Amino acid sequence: MMGEPVTPAEVVATARSYIGTRWHHQGRNRAGLDCAGLVVCVAHDLELSDFDSRDYGRLPNADEMRQVMRGQCAELPTAALAPGVVALLRFEREPQHLAIVADYLHGGLSIVHALMQSRRVVEHRLDDLWHSRIVALYALPGVEYAP
Repeated sequence: MMGEPVTPAEVVATARSYIGTRWHHQGRNRAGLDCAGLVVCVAHDLELSDFDSRDYGRLPNADEMRQVMRGQCAELPTAALAPGVVALLRFEREPQHLAIVADYLHGGLSIVHALMQSRRVVEHRLDDLWHSRIVALYALPGVEYAP
């Protein structure tokens, strides 16, 4: 399914094209999506993968989420935090949320994600609190990340 290499900027632009889309558990289109759905839709839009899974509840199993991510993407060291990578985040104890790292329009980094509490896809600065929630980073297949 992979064609020409995709740049991190294309990943970010595609993720941003979903900003404002309403949050919907297991949603997979512009009518509504959840955090996993955003990553799936970005990968599908850029023809990076045709993978999808909806075998999860409203509170995903952290171990299963990690296994799925490792099966579809390359895990990166936390020092690889950069636009275009996928971040696995925790809100309390266990990781259960995905976001796409972006270059913040006012400097630094941000994340684009479907946030249930906001009821839509949002982007905001990757501040200290959000940064502390990151437990793993993943490279989407077919994206040409800088070495």
